[in-house]
Amino acid sequence: MTSAQLPTSPSAQLPTSPSRRGADWLFDSTAAESLLTPEGLSDEHRLMAQTAQEFLTKEILPVLDQLETKDWALARALVKRCGDLGLLGTDVPESYGGIDLDKAAAIVVGEAMGGSASFATTFGAQTGLAIIPILCFGTEAQKQKYLPGIVSGELVGAYCLSESGSGSDALGARARATRQPDGSWVLNGEKMWITNGGFADIYIVFAKVDGEQFSAFIVEKGFPGVSHGKEEHKMGLHGSSTTPVLLQDARVPAGNLLGEVGKGHKIAFNVLNYGRFKLAGMCSGGAKMAVGEAARYATTRRQFGQPIAGFGAIRHKLGDMLARAYGVESALYRTTGLIDAAIAAGGGTADAALAALEEFAIEASILKVASSEMLDFVLDENIQIHGGNGFVRDYPAERHYRDARVNRIFEGTNEINRLLVPGMLMKRALKGHLPLISAAKKLQDELLTAGGVGGAGGAGGVEPLKKTGVMVLGLAMQTYGVAIEQEQEVLMLASDILMDAFVAESALLRAERSAALALPTAALQHDAATILVHDAGLRIDAAARTAIQAMSTGDTQRTMLAALRRILKVAPVNTIAARRRLSDAVIAKKAYLF
Repeated sequence: MTSAQLPTSPSAQLPTSPSRRGADWLFDSTAAESLLTPEGLSDEHRLMAQTAQEFLTKEILPVLDQLETKDWALARALVKRCGDLGLLGTDVPESYGGIDLDKAAAIVVGEAMGGSASFATTFGAQTGLAIIPILCFGTEAQKQKYLPGIVSGELVGAYCLSESGSGSDALGARARATRQPDGSWVLNGEKMWITNGGFADIYIVFAKVDGEQFSAFIVEKGFPGVSHGKEEHKMGLHGSSTTPVLLQDARVPAGNLLGEVGKGHKIAFNVLNYGRFKLAGMCSGGAKMAVGEAARYATTRRQFGQPIAGFGAIRHKLGDMLARAYGVESALYRTTGLIDAAIAAGGGTADAALAALEEFAIEASILKVASSEMLDFVLDENIQIHGGNGFVRDYPAERHYRDARVNRIFEGTNEINRLLVPGMLMKRALKGHLPLISAAKKLQDELLTAGGVGGAGGAGGVEPLKKTGVMVLGLAMQTYGVAIEQEQEVLMLASDILMDAFVAESALLRAERSAALALPTAALQHDAATILVHDAGLRIDAAARTAIQAMSTGDTQRTMLAALRRILKVAPVNTIAARRRLSDAVIAKKAYLF
């Protein structure tokens, strides 16, 4: 398929909820029919997914070993091939060489690329970290000069934020930019762990003007004083270039300042929002690939006279892997639909996209953590199912496992993102943008009434999960006040509760919608959602107890624990039987089911 054959606009009407705001799912109920789900994608989206999957299968996977020898000419050729197929500019306007689709198109392509983590990393740096800063913050001249080449794959991009002493603390960067009398800039510093660093043409570089004002610049490889260091010796991602980028009196033209002086943090953090969102797509795709890989291996590997797929221990693993992948996939497409609806409501402009990504930054952080940890779980179980064969390089399971570990570090560590989720919620609540404080007060009043707060399982069983999150976060704000930022352990427990609730609700709503549409997989989706809601309830109960016990003592603690018992009652469910049904189906199909 050539780029000329690709669609230029979606043909299906996607669910829209333009009035939705980030994190309002925590306080309001959501109609299942309002969600974007994989089953609701348009024909154009499916064509994009097929194009990307065929490219992965036919052109990337056969050359992975060669790519891991640091053959960057091959890497560049693959990037160029992506450009030829229209895969680099799915959500870039046609005026800059893109095909002007939506974030859903970008996600289906990203999921396909997740089947090869090394190339997915190269691809992600190109499509998210290089294109988005210029598209959303560049001048018209900068967009016209750089975007067509990056979108076509003629130019390769890289994003230079981290330094040896400023990883999570990005604003602590020491790279300096000094304005010259003619308006140009001189940059000095060293950027670390730069994806595509060894062969990029364009670098998005962050530095402090006069050592104070955090700013961004578009830096070309050919500018004087710009070079890169040696390739890092990494645990995984051997087919992806990672180097330092060195700036030694690097001369940058005046027109290459990106955005405004002192506003680099706005670029950095919003681009990271998109990077987290896109990373979740790649993690989701990688997990779905591994579920099929594990099922195929389990049907061919024989022990004790039969395929290991027949053993309950293996079936349990396959069912669990499938359910967890289903949960993240459901949350991913739910968020994608919300972002696309917000962009459409804003007129489809770059500013509207930027505003939407900022609005759903909480969901992006949730997805980043949930997807990377889900993928690590799935790939660990894939190794276990492969047994000794999973530990040697003769099978791809070993490569997947090593390659995935960095996802919990990429795009802000999972610890940072866990702190961002409740932090952003509380800041929005204090500004009056979210009803967290009033919701916590209302819940407290409910608990003081004779009837109390109702319980748990089955349809609607996620409401107690969300109420538990509101209770814990409200209690934390009440207990610690302005010092709450210092109580990271409690904040991370609250974050885990919110993440579990969001993923569980997304899965349940998707299953409800599939049942209403009488889809062939509806019963299996119900099984997956049932497992997710039940297991989330158990984890949330444990996290809430731990948080309450940290925040209170004596009678207050006993009162809060009693309140938790009234809010959260996890209904008994035979999840073993549900996992067996899921595993039987995935073994029969030898691929991800949904």
